[in-house]
Amino acid sequence: MTQHTSTPRVALVHDYLTQRGGAERVVLEMVKTFPDAPLYTSLYEPDATFPAFADVAVHPSALNRVAMFRRDHRRALALLAPTFSGMKIADADVVVASSSGWAHGVRTDAPKVVYCHNPARWLYQRDQYLVDAGIIQRAATNVVSLPLTRWDRRAARKADLYLCQSSAVRDRIRTAYGIDAEVLPPPGAIDPTGVITSPTVAPPEPGFVLCVSRLLAYKNVDAIVQAFAAMPHVRLVVVGDGPERGALVKLAGPNVRFVGKIDDATLRWYYSRCAAVVAASYEDYGLTPLEGLAFGRPSVVLRWGGFLDTVDEGTTGLFFDQPTPQLIAAAVQTTVNSRWDEGALLHHLGQFGAERFSRRLREVVAEVA
Repeated sequence: MTQHTSTPRVALVHDYLTQRGGAERVVLEMVKTFPDAPLYTSLYEPDATFPAFADVAVHPSALNRVAMFRRDHRRALALLAPTFSGMKIADADVVVASSSGWAHGVRTDAPKVVYCHNPARWLYQRDQYLVDAGIIQRAATNVVSLPLTRWDRRAARKADLYLCQSSAVRDRIRTAYGIDAEVLPPPGAIDPTGVITSPTVAPPEPGFVLCVSRLLAYKNVDAIVQAFAAMPHVRLVVVGDGPERGALVKLAGPNVRFVGKIDDATLRWYYSRCAAVVAASYEDYGLTPLEGLAFGRPSVVLRWGGFLDTVDEGTTGLFFDQPTPQLIAAAVQTTVNSRWDEGALLHHLGQFGAERFSRRLREVVAEVA
């Protein structure tokens, strides 16, 4: 007798869709892998996240009715745990939760796979997470940290399988939860074959160095901007926005340009024209080097966290050991003055392809189902 098995029904869960970051790009890859899956989240602000989510069946929680929370999810900090604890997913054979601290708490009777971008920063890396927070947010976090830690660890233990994006995050998961997670790197987010649109205002000449980052304190963009003050002959373009922008503009010299938020078509233009990509942030994964690789560009990055997985030193880029202007400047100058083997760059990128990510995710869902 032949036994027929149907494709498991998958439901996706993500913390909040209120920004354009690496985690949200990973969720879009999950949507491509499971195109019929509904997507549950706490908050959804279409104008603040990627337009592609408009084509997805997104189900936000009741918190979404509060505009203040949609504008700044950290204001809802004390409400996110009970929101996900009260969220029950029934119509699924497998639930896949994309989590940086909340979505893994969703309730379901089906097997639960957690793709962990990082254990909750506000619990386990509080100094980094709260460096640009206000007094009220810091005080609120201190009050709820102990009960949230208990809730977080209970939620982690209810998962059937943990996946993560890098070896650094795998180590943090082991420390925080005692769980051995499988490393499944997400693919680079920018398709180099897509539409390329030139900037509308005074595009720079090719050969500049590119920084793509949200402008938050822990991203250390200030150190990058200061490094270029010592290199007036090298130009820097900063893509991204955030609360640090005003201070960064004051630090910048005439060789630094801020272009704010841009769409992917324009971002492709910048990647295709730059000489190298620079990042000094404490990243869990390290996505921008992969985006640079897709266009045959090397990277200059901090020797930390996810960058240790995505950059092959001497082959696809160079590391600096601390986020200081002097070390960044030295590494940038060496990089832009060196010749890089584009074939070796693209070969390294092949380890992080979208097909590999989707294939393994489908295998995992089939296994737990």
